[in-house]
Amino acid sequence: MDFDSLFNAQLDTLKEEGNYRIFAELERKCGAFPRAKSHDDDCPDEVTVWCSNDYLGMGQHPDVIKSMQHAVGENGCGAGGTRNISGTNHQHKLLETELADLHGKESALLFTSGYVSNWAALSTLGARLPDAVILSDELNHASMIEGIRHARCNKVIWKHNDQEDLDRKLAALPWNATKIVEFESVYSMDGDICPMKEIVEVAEKHGAMTYLDEVHAVGMYGARGGGVSEREGLADRITLIEGTLGKAFGVMGGYITGSEAMCDFIRSFSSGFIFTTALPPAVAAAARTSIQHLKKSDTERKQQQVQVAKLRKRLDDMGIPHIQNPSHIIPVMIKDPVKCRMLADILMQDYGIYVQPINYPTVPKGTERLRFTPGPLHSDADIEHLVQALATLWKQCASALLLLLGDVAVAQPCTEGGKGGVHHPLSTTTTLLPCFPTLLLLNMSAPRPRSPPPTIHINTNITAGLCALFLLLLTFL
Repeated sequence: MDFDSLFNAQLDTLKEEGNYRIFAELERKCGAFPRAKSHDDDCPDEVTVWCSNDYLGMGQHPDVIKSMQHAVGENGCGAGGTRNISGTNHQHKLLETELADLHGKESALLFTSGYVSNWAALSTLGARLPDAVILSDELNHASMIEGIRHARCNKVIWKHNDQEDLDRKLAALPWNATKIVEFESVYSMDGDICPMKEIVEVAEKHGAMTYLDEVHAVGMYGARGGGVSEREGLADRITLIEGTLGKAFGVMGGYITGSEAMCDFIRSFSSGFIFTTALPPAVAAAARTSIQHLKKSDTERKQQQVQVAKLRKRLDDMGIPHIQNPSHIIPVMIKDPVKCRMLADILMQDYGIYVQPINYPTVPKGTERLRFTPGPLHSDADIEHLVQALATLWKQCASALLLLLGDVAVAQPCTEGGKGGVHHPLSTTTTLLPCFPTLLLLNMSAPRPRSPPPTIHINTNITAGLCALFLLLLTFL
């Protein structure tokens, strides 16, 4: 059997849909974040990163770097095994103590990533607790969904951030069921924040365990960076708080915090913990330094909030559509995978602005977007450069819309080559400039051309052209 043909067939489908992912090859510049060296021949040598999860730039903080370098010198590069077999280093235990303190819990357990910590903890809880039912917010992260699947327990999906729907669904369950309510504080794609107090109160009313994902909130909110649960004074009422070391803390790893008994339970039964090589001690040391710093310093958080507010205001000033939310995440909606990819390419190639298109399956089809995450190290000049680039593209789109309206009104049947379509009346040669708006209007699915495109005909009728215009309007309004 030709297995490669099977692989390529599905990859071709992804490409046709516009959902094939292209990774930017970058080198982060230590001491110069958000600048990075690009290895794409079509892009400037230096680009500004606008989509990093290193929200506060702690990945290049001098104290964090020094801590990692010292730990490498003391312990070498790797842990040497799983936590069970020779891999539990003193740095791991120190970090777990630090994490437990961050969330005011008795204990913590360290994993290799936030994805793994969610998958491992939820699959273990759901599989081993008697008569377990996991009630999951409908927009929970893929790692939480994967954990539920592997748990093979009963599950109930409740409407996003709707505590009343949660209440109804909890009330419908048997009184003696082991109920686990899982939700996130900050939802990374829309940037909305859950009504945490109301959710916790509903869960308490029904005797349910609460499982909170604070991945996009730890380090960012609360007096010590403990997340939204710390800011709202609710951490002590939540059974399990899960987080990551790979975002605001700037390093790598995931964790859970809770009671000593619960953490020991997951440590003892979770295959995702037992059979995985432990994090390098140097990574653990750097993460602990980052956490300690952000417990004491709010300088980074405050400056980040200032830059977020500035970018939102300038987008509003220029009429660039973005989702309003109370978090640090700014999604600019495009609603089409091909257009989203093209826009990102132009920003990278022409302006040195790197933002990754967000498409399916990360977000539902039809909700594709560019997701901007301003940080404290983005300057006012960086913000203005980004806004002006976006404004230029949006103005070009508006001009092209007007152009298309005129074209549709005066379009004449095209008989060239015996094809009955609509000839573009822009010029005698009908050669269009290789600009973003023109490509959008034609709804082309091919990558952005590297050279002037061939003569283009709109091989459709006027009605189809109007339909395309309508779809475009839906995209940008």
